[in-house]
This record gives sequence, structure tokens and C-alpha cells, in this order.
Amino acid sequence: MEPYRVPVTEGDRIRADAALALTALAFAVPIAEMTRRERVRPRACRARWSAMYLAHVSHGWPLERVAHAFGLNRATAGAACRWAEDERDRPDYDALMDGLEAALRAVMGLPLVDLAPESGGRR
Repeated sequence: MEPYRVPVTEGDRIRADAALALTALAFAVPIAEMTRRERVRPRACRARWSAMYLAHVSHGWPLERVAHAFGLNRATAGAACRWAEDERDRPDYDALMDGLEAALRAVMGLPLVDLAPESGGRR
């Protein structure tokens, strides 16, 4: 059986990757482990759930869009976000997620910079 796949815009993929990168850093879990299709250890699974929740609240995405951006189905994204919302009752997790939300919003709010070389010749 083929994995669940829906076309996702490049912008959504970049935003999901940003949430994954910040969450991977905060939880000290490699992104590659968080995004594997096989079963992962509980820490990596919870980090991935936290990244989905971070995308949901920081970008204001509905669960279906979160699911598509992470290559999952809506039920999985919903379960992840419910878990993370429940975990926010823990002061340490809540403080971490507040910091990650602020960091992600700050990064995504930065101006875009054109990385094309200046005109006038190539090197």
C-alpha cells in the first residue's frame, strides 16, 4: 500500500521544515529520525508531534494542512495536536512551546533576501 501523499506547496514544505528544525534542536532529536516512516523511539515521536502542533499554532494552519505538509493524514495530525495541547499543562513543556512559537514566528517574519548574484558578471 502506498503511503498517504497529497501535493504540498513549496512554501508549506518550507514552513513545516522550519517547525521540524526548531523542534529537533529543542528536543535534541535528529530531523531524520523524526521524519522516518518506520516506528521511531518515543522521544522522536513526541518531538514530531510537537513540530506538528508548532506548525498548527504558529502558522494558524487547520489540521488537514498540517497533515499534508508533514505527509500524514488528518487523524494523525489531530492526535498529535491533542497530545501537545494536553502536555501544555506541564509548565516546562508550555514554556518550551511558547519559546518555539516565538522563535518560529520571528524567523518566518524576516524579510526575504534575494540570493542571486549581483549583475555584472559571474565568478
